[in-house]
Amino acid sequence: MIPEKVTVRVTSSGQTVEVKVLHYRAEGIEVVLGEGVHSVRCQLSPTRTGQAYAGSAMGREIVYERSQEQVKADLQRAQRLDGKRR
Repeated sequence: MIPEKVTVRVTSSGQTVEVKVLHYRAEGIEVVLGEGVHSVRCQLSPTRTGQAYAGSAMGREIVYERSQEQVKADLQRAQRLDGKRR
């Protein structure tokens, strides 16, 4: 199942924030921080090691602590479930 929201960590403060997912792909995850006119889009890309996804929003680095392999497995699982529903 592809998540509607994910929890990311702001590296400068260690604070965790729940953000809305726009696009969930193994190559990158696009999220939205905040709501309404104060919302900010952020593209999370896989880190060099593939152990997490990282991006920058408003000058702050945010990290989704899930590996590229785990995201691929999520997508495959969602694809199988979608195929069973049809």
